[in-house]
Amino acid sequence: MDGPPCAEAKTSVPVDLHKTWNVLLQAHVKDGMVDYKGLVKEKGKLHAYCDLLSSTPPTDTWSKNAELAFWINTYNAFTVQLIVDNYPVKSIKDLDPSLSVPLLHTVWTGTKFKIGDTEYSLDDVENKVLRRKFEEPRIHFAINCASMSCPPLRNEAFTGERVQEQLDDQARNFINNPRYNKITKDQAELSKIFSWFSGDFKKHGTLIEFINQYSKVKLDAEADLSYMDYDWSLNEQK
Repeated sequence: MDGPPCAEAKTSVPVDLHKTWNVLLQAHVKDGMVDYKGLVKEKGKLHAYCDLLSSTPPTDTWSKNAELAFWINTYNAFTVQLIVDNYPVKSIKDLDPSLSVPLLHTVWTGTKFKIGDTEYSLDDVENKVLRRKFEEPRIHFAINCASMSCPPLRNEAFTGERVQEQLDDQARNFINNPRYNKITKDQAELSKIFSWFSGDFKKHGTLIEFINQYSKVKLDAEADLSYMDYDWSLNEQK
């Protein structure tokens, strides 16, 4: 938590800031799978929401939770917009503008948009804002890269009032879903997210200790860990 309830109430976040995004998610996301064809038909609403994010940068009057929710929604909405604007596509990696070079997150660094007067890429939002400013490992279960192995896109917008509850829910659902992690007492096949960002999960203990906070099956301290292949195919409803 980042302060007493009275501190959280002192925020000037527009009441309906994430309303359109919430409506779009509830209409076009089910069990983490996205109806991109349906979103193409509502492209105007998606663009309007992203434009609203661009014109409503967080200020120092916002609570930390409200700002955290804003940046998670920003990452997810601009990622969905990237897919919708280039649909049909089989994988976000197909949008790599430099396929002759080994992929070094060029999709994520090459997608530029403004929040206020500052230009960001998806990589900036993830690594320079969310990971650096908030030091919140659960964001890795909330931001979605439009791929099958990514933690599922939540079918509601994140909000300052509920973001802590929503992050806990995302962590529990992701860790306990055998599509992403296969956990027994003695061993676990884990998502590569736990390997790629291992330092984020070890700031207050071991990786196993972090996982055990949310896992229904508790891993032994010396359990054997391995990592699954990552499926970059589009997380599209069939």
